[in-house]
Formats: sequence, C-alpha cells, structure tokens
Amino acid sequence: MANEEKKNFNAMLHDSKDMPKFQTVTDEASIQKYGGNRMYFAPPIDYDTAMKKVPYGKVTTVGEIRAHFAKCSGADFTEPITAGIFVSIAAWASFQRGGDETPYWRTLKANGELNEKYPGGARAQKEKLEAEGHTIIRRGRKNIRYFVKDYEKKLFEWE
Repeated sequence: MANEEKKNFNAMLHDSKDMPKFQTVTDEASIQKYGGNRMYFAPPIDYDTAMKKVPYGKVTTVGEIRAHFAKCSGADFTEPITAGIFVSIAAWASFQRGGDETPYWRTLKANGELNEKYPGGARAQKEKLEAEGHTIIRRGRKNIRYFVKDYEKKLFEWE
C-alpha cells in the first residue's frame, strides 16, 4: 500500500462493504483451483477479529484464515484477493491505533513467508516474531524473502 500515513485504516477496517456475502463462481478454472463454486467474502473486521485469536508463540497464514472462514460460512472457499488486502488493513489499523493491538505479525503469507506490506515491512515483522521465539530464515540472493522456520509446527489450530 502507498501513502499509509495519509489513510485512515481504522475507518477502512470498519467499512463492511456490504459483506459478508457469497458469490457463485462460474469460471471452470477457478472452480478447479479452489474446489467449488461457492465463494465467500468476509468483511475487513472479521480478519482483524481472527488475527487477534492467534496467541503468543503461534502463527497462522492468510490461507488458514480463509479456510477457517469458508468452513464457518459453508462456502467452498474465501475470496483470496480481498483477504490479502484486508489482512494488511487490519495490520495498519492496529499500528495506527497504538492501543488494542492486533498481533498482525503472527499472520504470515503462504509457506510461512513474512509480509513486506505490514507496518515496518518484513524486517519489523521479523523482529516481533523472533521476540516470540520463532526462528526466521532468509531465502534468495537478489529477491530476499524471509520465512518462519518450521512454521507448520507452530500453526494455530482453528476451531
């Protein structure tokens, strides 16, 4: 996201955008990729609420949150694009609030990758995760990316 200091992420967090809602997908490639045609859209505040449930020492991924929402809503899958955007909105809203913190740093991208779009980027997320006992590994030479080592063993169990 650009110009984060000029945006009111808490207002965005509380703008439901007529969600939750469902959409029927008709594109065969998407149906094959996601395993069904019933797609769920969760509002931004739901991502914030979910991210707050991940306790100290545990992590989750955007994909795990999406799977949890799909299961709870009876959908085949949760829309992936808005999920990534809304996770970032929740992170920035927490950063802007100062109090009532959402531990957004515990929500990772696919394969345990750190999120460069969080406040302070992957470097700040790395520091917060290391402070909670996680080991961060670096991959790449030019396009350097960071991952939580053995993140699968530290995944939060969704109900």
